[in-house]
Amino acid sequence: MKFSIDHKSSVPLHIQAENLLRELIKDPEYQAGKLLPNEVDLAKKLAISRTTLRQAINKLVYEELLIRKKKLGTKVAQPKMSSKAMNWLSFTQEMQARGIIIKNYELHVSWVYPDDYIANFFDIKTEKKILKLERLRGNADEAFVYFVSYFHPRIGLTGDEDFKKPLYEMLENEHSVVADLSKEEISAKAADKFIAGKLEIDIGSPVLFRKRFVFDQGDRPMEYNLGYYKAESFEYTVESRRTS
Repeated sequence: MKFSIDHKSSVPLHIQAENLLRELIKDPEYQAGKLLPNEVDLAKKLAISRTTLRQAINKLVYEELLIRKKKLGTKVAQPKMSSKAMNWLSFTQEMQARGIIIKNYELHVSWVYPDDYIANFFDIKTEKKILKLERLRGNADEAFVYFVSYFHPRIGLTGDEDFKKPLYEMLENEHSVVADLSKEEISAKAADKFIAGKLEIDIGSPVLFRKRFVFDQGDRPMEYNLGYYKAESFEYTVESRRTS
């Protein structure tokens, strides 16, 4: 692509620079994560000031089309994944409904002793081991969510199940356990060293943190789930209808 603007045009330089950037970010290379040209070099090529160029970049950052990171540079923002609380499905089913193919970057199964909080939720003793499922998931380009699930021993999980399948579909088909109700708590938090490492973000970066308490058809607790979502790649939409 040719990096040039018309200095004789009546269109302001920052608008021309903005339009050039809009075309630039359509390039498959930049869509794939390549950093945009350095601000100093690009400003020289366009024969404009860095202030003028930065005005154009700031506009696209504001529109969430670009992401600027200190000491790294500027790159194209990936489209945000969306989750609707009203349409409660397993994560895999939810993303498939939006045409997004989910990739498991990591999947770990272990048996652990629950802490007091989880034991109280399940109404079990802390001496009783429960199954812990950890999954790092995302699309073909990046991992954007880290899940940790704990399951009530009543379900009868062995750890040999295929957890790559849609979770609630698997539980229903193989263990006759139907997930019926989800209660959620959503908050924002800063990524600690562990979560930052999983999501490949800076320590202290914003993370959408969601606790999900899942109950079966008898209102019995069956799963305690924690989700850590990369803020720049995910948004959580709550849709509700007013009843009279």
